[in-house]
Amino acid sequence: MEEPKRKRGRKPKAPKTESMDFQFTNPGPSTTATATAAANDVVSASAAELTEGSPPSARRGRGRPRKIGKHVEKSPERRSSRFMESSNGDARHVGAVVVPEAPPRWESVVRVVPSMDAVVKVFCVHTEPNFSLPWQRKRQYSSSSSGFIIEGRRVLTNAHSVEHHTQVKLKKRGSDTKYLATVLAIGTECDIALLAVNDDEFWDGVKPVEFGDLPALQDAVTVVGYPIGGDTISVTSGVVSRMEILSYVHGSTELLGLQIDAAINSGNSGGPAINDKGKCVGIAFQSLKHEDVENIGYVIPTPVIMHFIRDYEKNGAYTGFPILGVEWQKMENPDLRVSMGMGPDQKGVRIRRIEPTAPESHVLKPSDVILSFDGVNIANDGTVPFRHGERIGFSYLVSQKYTGDNAVVKVLRNSQILEFCIKLAIHKRLIPAHIKGRPPSYYIIGGFVFTAVSVPYLRSEYGKDYEFDAPVKLLDKHLYSMAQSVDEQLVVVAQVLVADINIGYEEIVNTQVLSLNGKPVKNLKSLATMVESCDDEFLKFELEYQQIVVLQTKTAKAATLDILTTHCIPSAMSDDLKT
Repeated sequence: MEEPKRKRGRKPKAPKTESMDFQFTNPGPSTTATATAAANDVVSASAAELTEGSPPSARRGRGRPRKIGKHVEKSPERRSSRFMESSNGDARHVGAVVVPEAPPRWESVVRVVPSMDAVVKVFCVHTEPNFSLPWQRKRQYSSSSSGFIIEGRRVLTNAHSVEHHTQVKLKKRGSDTKYLATVLAIGTECDIALLAVNDDEFWDGVKPVEFGDLPALQDAVTVVGYPIGGDTISVTSGVVSRMEILSYVHGSTELLGLQIDAAINSGNSGGPAINDKGKCVGIAFQSLKHEDVENIGYVIPTPVIMHFIRDYEKNGAYTGFPILGVEWQKMENPDLRVSMGMGPDQKGVRIRRIEPTAPESHVLKPSDVILSFDGVNIANDGTVPFRHGERIGFSYLVSQKYTGDNAVVKVLRNSQILEFCIKLAIHKRLIPAHIKGRPPSYYIIGGFVFTAVSVPYLRSEYGKDYEFDAPVKLLDKHLYSMAQSVDEQLVVVAQVLVADINIGYEEIVNTQVLSLNGKPVKNLKSLATMVESCDDEFLKFELEYQQIVVLQTKTAKAATLDILTTHCIPSAMSDDLKT
């Protein structure tokens, strides 16, 4: 086929150099996107000037020659040099022309979102207790998470990020130095921890994050942090999709929480959620992992954060979130309301049980109907007005109080309306949800290892699905039993270290101890005291399921020392039981 002839005239322009554009979900804080675009623009400009600045002899195309005079006049500096700088700083020969290129303005890019500079990476070395062998700890391991600087030269992160910490270090954005940090307070229930750094260099040139108001539904939020998979800062954006009382996994409590549709991955924990005004509206702390859902993350909102900070500033330590120590029932059934003596305009919830250790147990009674809390009326489903078009559980009102604060509770009792001023306190569980960083308690006699049950203990023994795999008796106590006194514990035989004295008892494991020689076991310390001071011939332990263990007192105490030596156990009891 004959090649088509080109018409005489101007030489066709060389095709432009293509540059790749990266579209980011959040263009503001992304330094990589701006830097890449700037570099591509420089390369494209260099290619264009290279074509325009070539001498006529280098181009033997048809048509009239290009006039060079005015191009040289526009760029007189090109006459004095024989090189051109490329985008990476190298020099290239281009006749007698050179174009100096300006480097990318990195500083102007970094300062697009100043609040991102306050986000730090948290490095922690953890040494967890070994509940199976409570006299020692597990092998240490390292983790990384996120945090951010607030006013007062302090840093906020998640409690689970520094749980059982041995060492905590912080690294600022763009820095290669790790600074040692001190843990000032750990809020187990709210999953927040407060850190401090003594090195003044750490605080240079960093503006602390400011807190914003509680966001509304569909408000845009940006989660900033250091998720696993990279060493540089990561930004994910989304909107607030739900606001309600959430279950905080780490603290086994229920507090106000925000649900967002931004991805929160491992390592994002402790990073701030920033609104479109650059202010922090929450702390990323957990996500929903389920085959039927995607990109469901949860954020600790500012009311919970401010409560934690003010609690620390007020008391010099974290004291916790108070509760109203009652279990209640909804009053949505009209017949139930009539039977309780409620009028057609009265609403509230019925008290089922009251915790014996709670201060309100002295004034409130079962079957009382709580009508209001601090002047806010409670609906029959247990909710109160929250914001425009929203309702929330009335436990939110209780969580806004501080330990030791007073609250006015209005109840209906026998068709009479009564008001009580109640002093609020924290929750006392028979099986605590956390040991708050302390080593587990234990006591050993005759090879029997006694310990107090806690949720971490159950999780260590039976895994994360302990609520399905643990013994039914322990789960029943965990879910439904209430402590009758502040110092009450659930004491069990954790295991039996095999020896000649305990032949036949080897299979006893995680069974509750009810009494010793007819005296009830109140806690682990009382058990240790009774055994150490026992002068009876036998030690008779009554266990759950009608089991009994009988040991000769003198023989058991004499054999304990050999058993400790055999298993390399330093002491027959933990340090907290020695005092």
